[in-house]
Amino acid sequence: MSEEVGLDDFQDDIEGEQGQKWRGVRLEDISRKRSENVDPQEVNLDRHVGLEHIDPNTPYPEWEPVDGLSSTKRRFEAGDILFAKLRPNLEKSAQPDFEGVASTDIFPIVSEEGVNAKYLLYRLSSKSAYDYARRTSAGTRMPRPSWNLFSNFGFDLPPLEEQRRIATVLHDVDQAIQKTEEIIEQSKQVKKGVAQNLFHFGIGEENTKQTWPGEIPESWDVIQFSEIVESNRNGLYKSEDAYGEGYPIAKMGNALENRVLDMSSADRLELTEDEKEKYGLQKDDLIFARRAQEVSAAGDCCYVPELDELTVFESSLIRVRLTEDVNPRFYVQYFEGPVGSRSIERIVTETSISGIATSDLLDLEVALPTLEEQNEIASILWDFDMQVKKLRNEAEQYKRFKKGLMQDLLSGTVRTTDTNIEVPEEIAQHG
Repeated sequence: MSEEVGLDDFQDDIEGEQGQKWRGVRLEDISRKRSENVDPQEVNLDRHVGLEHIDPNTPYPEWEPVDGLSSTKRRFEAGDILFAKLRPNLEKSAQPDFEGVASTDIFPIVSEEGVNAKYLLYRLSSKSAYDYARRTSAGTRMPRPSWNLFSNFGFDLPPLEEQRRIATVLHDVDQAIQKTEEIIEQSKQVKKGVAQNLFHFGIGEENTKQTWPGEIPESWDVIQFSEIVESNRNGLYKSEDAYGEGYPIAKMGNALENRVLDMSSADRLELTEDEKEKYGLQKDDLIFARRAQEVSAAGDCCYVPELDELTVFESSLIRVRLTEDVNPRFYVQYFEGPVGSRSIERIVTETSISGIATSDLLDLEVALPTLEEQNEIASILWDFDMQVKKLRNEAEQYKRFKKGLMQDLLSGTVRTTDTNIEVPEEIAQHG
């Protein structure tokens, strides 16, 4: 079955297995937009959902208290579909299980009788729906579709029981994604607590001392960072016309959540032999963000693993190569942990853009345990990072799986007619 969308181009009703029919509909035929504009201070509602509270391709919205909000908002009920009309290419839609008010850049959509709202959520979260919203949007900088145009979105609607089964399958995958994300957050919180203990008490030490960096184990030394730095260099700047082909260049955006450089997706540029020599990264290098960016704070530290090819680093970064008698993986954890991160904060200068100077970084006082203790602490904390990385990969696999399932199930390529899918109450209650 092909899936076509448009104002007037609909296929005839198609009979599937066991005589069930999918019928061509427009969005306006099976739903309506809730249009009640309210002053958030004059209604008995305490939750607000803005565009920032909906993550792309995530059906569970966050929210903030209504307190202090003054501009007009759009009322919604639990189970409404919140479709973000501003910049539909961001692919944001969600279904709250609570009532509240939403930004006027969000369509609150209510399914009509005979349409399962959870199914409609997935239908409106599909690539074809977002593409249709994008094509019918007006405005260059802030594109939005009108409801009059978007409500003409056309698609094939299965019978109600099949809607429920499709919604159940996709909901189960979303639950697996959400559970994995929750475990990731729990792992990060546990690591934070373990790091707090390790950088204050070390491995089994009871006594601590107050130092410029903070409270650390009594046996640890405090030195200038420059004493364990073999070499350092600010990154490479090249004009835009140098980019395209050539060698990868590291930016802070290539740092993973666990502060390890990931060059699987990177810009490339042409390099001279001298640039390759000066700016090439090596395994165990550390790179620091010289200034705050959208993806990083000033002073953020990232570890360079074994790289597949010659890689250089951009001018917004500082490369630090440590001496052989210290463990660079320890210092990545140190600068992320409670002691090192506060030290970095003390050298950040606040101008129009916050940043750090290389000289201030090198003059920074840092803690120095024995190499044996560095290795042990690094190993403990690195295990947490590897677990988070594994879980993050699992979540991404679920998301890719869901994307393929949505394409197959919503188009009717894969049918649920002869399957024994038990529809839970949380799906059935939506129609």
